[in-house]
Amino acid sequence: MTKIKTVFGCQNCGYQAPKWLGKCPDCGSWNSFVEEQLSAMPDRSARSITIPGQDTSPQSILAVETSEEGRLKTNVSEFDRVLGGGLVIGSVVLIGGDPGIGKSTLLLQALDKLAKKDIRVLYVSGEESLRQTKMRADRIGVTSGNLFVLAENSLEKIIDDIKKLKPNVAVIDSIQTIFTLQLQSAPGSISQVRESAGKLMLLSKSTGLSTFLIGHVTKEGAIAGPRVLEHIVDTVLYFEGDRGHPYRILRAVKNRFGSTNEIGVFEMKDGGLEEVANPSELFLAERPIDVPGSVVISSLEGSRPILVELQALVSPTSYGMPRRTAIGVDPNRVSLLVAVLEKKVGINLAQQDIFVNVAGGVRVEEPAVDLGVVSAVASSFLDKPIPSKTMVIGEVGLAGEVRGIHQAEMRLKEASKLGFKRCLLPRSNRSRITAEFPGIEIAGVGSVEEALETLF
Repeated sequence: MTKIKTVFGCQNCGYQAPKWLGKCPDCGSWNSFVEEQLSAMPDRSARSITIPGQDTSPQSILAVETSEEGRLKTNVSEFDRVLGGGLVIGSVVLIGGDPGIGKSTLLLQALDKLAKKDIRVLYVSGEESLRQTKMRADRIGVTSGNLFVLAENSLEKIIDDIKKLKPNVAVIDSIQTIFTLQLQSAPGSISQVRESAGKLMLLSKSTGLSTFLIGHVTKEGAIAGPRVLEHIVDTVLYFEGDRGHPYRILRAVKNRFGSTNEIGVFEMKDGGLEEVANPSELFLAERPIDVPGSVVISSLEGSRPILVELQALVSPTSYGMPRRTAIGVDPNRVSLLVAVLEKKVGINLAQQDIFVNVAGGVRVEEPAVDLGVVSAVASSFLDKPIPSKTMVIGEVGLAGEVRGIHQAEMRLKEASKLGFKRCLLPRSNRSRITAEFPGIEIAGVGSVEEALETLF
């Protein structure tokens, strides 16, 4: 009789213990241990990657021949941009995001476009029946006959069907619902997710199958399951966006075949996700004109500058401790910039509630938006509007100085395209600009105090 081994695994980090623990000693999570029974050891022989026609013995790196493999274009340009120019043959891509954000919709649309190019694709649903998948496909206009669907949770059955059908691209929706019969633990557990993702990765590398894995996320926004899941795959994409807004942002946090700075912008409509070719124009479409506390900033996402509206509201507090709320920017960064305003400019904000928001549900993280935050807060406090055709960019230091930023000319080109007449930027960047931007006045500033004097 096979000896059954029982272990307790942390569902957050994968730590295993021989008995139940209230707190995980590795990640510190409480009540995260779940009992898992391992009745048989996984088949370790299946872990070796054997690619037909390739020598697996050790070779000198100088003797390895390389060739630039082609990429599969999904014809969804925003999706291809984030992937690094297209889908690499034999790669494994993990996509995470909140429920209902549009992960399955985007992949169904991409598979349909690939199938229309005579590429055989397979969509495996572990959460929906075939009828439910067909209803979703009809709603978003999927019509290709080369798109095959499968409703299955067993990993062994999925692998057998993939070997029989021999698709070029496969989607697993979602990896948390897949289980292997070699493990007795429940689907979604640490061991099941790790083993299933590992076998699918080996299948992709040995056959050239390009695989998409859809992953659930925790309440903190991270992909559920062990961190090793993100190390197994080649690319990790996150779908971001507020469900109250129609805009969705696809961002790469890991990409072995491209940049991790690129983003793709989509708009959710009744017929699915539509690409946004000019996100700056879209984010500024409903911007109020000449209202205190509103300013336009430029955030560089990869090779694309995006102009967004940053709003600030400053009002007297009714509590003993004033509130500092930030949406779309780092709250700690906002507190730092408010302290600079108080110390270096002399604006008293100690008894003021301060609320900062990036309109459109966008999140900006680079330091180039510092001067925009300072300008918006000062504008709301002084009740003086910033001219609507003015863009403000620059990093702010603790001494009140305005530091240089990168790719200033690219940001100015985008602002000029959208009809802006003036731009405040660091003086160090102003001295290095050689290109001509007709119709836009470029003002260089060296400190926060000088910037506010120029604006007001």
